[in-house]
Amino acid sequence: MDATTPIPANPTVLVFDSGLGGLTVLREIAALRRDLKLVYAADDEVFPYGRLADDALIARVSSVMDDLIARYKPALAVIACNTASTLTLPVLRAKHTIPFVGTVPAIKPACALSKTKRISVLATPGTVKRDYTRALIAEFAGDCQVDLIGSQWLAPLAEAYLRGEEAADEQIAKEIAPAFRDDGAKTDTIVLACTHYPLLLDRLKQLAPWPVTWVDPAPAIARRVASLLTTPGLPLMEPVRVHFTSGKAPGPALAKSLKSFGIDVADQAV
Repeated sequence: MDATTPIPANPTVLVFDSGLGGLTVLREIAALRRDLKLVYAADDEVFPYGRLADDALIARVSSVMDDLIARYKPALAVIACNTASTLTLPVLRAKHTIPFVGTVPAIKPACALSKTKRISVLATPGTVKRDYTRALIAEFAGDCQVDLIGSQWLAPLAEAYLRGEEAADEQIAKEIAPAFRDDGAKTDTIVLACTHYPLLLDRLKQLAPWPVTWVDPAPAIARRVASLLTTPGLPLMEPVRVHFTSGKAPGPALAKSLKSFGIDVADQAV
């Protein structure tokens, strides 16, 4: 689909992530635009992406997206993963003519919200180490002090939580503790720089040492999608389609969690 191709009345939007984190983005898109045909694709076969070298990650996402775009023919694709976005968007945009919407740490809005001018960026180790993340801080942090916090286990804990497995309070509390700093300037705003993290937002609020503003990028991503698909069609009653690269059918607990995001796996192949 190029600039001269008309957008269908009810276009298909593909939301892609390494696992289940992109469901937080899917939820916001579905709430904002009920006319879209939504497909959720999880590359669970190789989750988590943080264990892949950069070249391997680029090759993997490029190959999987080739297959997904050929299969579902979306009008637009969302890369609902910070790590994948920072590395693969240039490659994907060079290969395909459809628009891609990426996910980057919401540093600029977080700094605008902060009263103490002390924010933390809670991310995966892969996102923390990216030059792209540091460039965002240099460009948009202004007079804010920014602490980059890499969490190795929070994304897997969120996956486990949706699958009905244990995600103990003490494990979650340990992962978020370094994001709370009080050494003259007290952290008052935390950027959730992994789409998995809002899956645990209620738990994060409960386990936080003190109240902070949690910045979830999903609403902004949904607004960007809506701005690129500018002519809403009539609302649809179609269920969200789901695609798991592993080919494994979700267990009962995950199937129940997916249903809360508008995905009913009972009548569709995964």
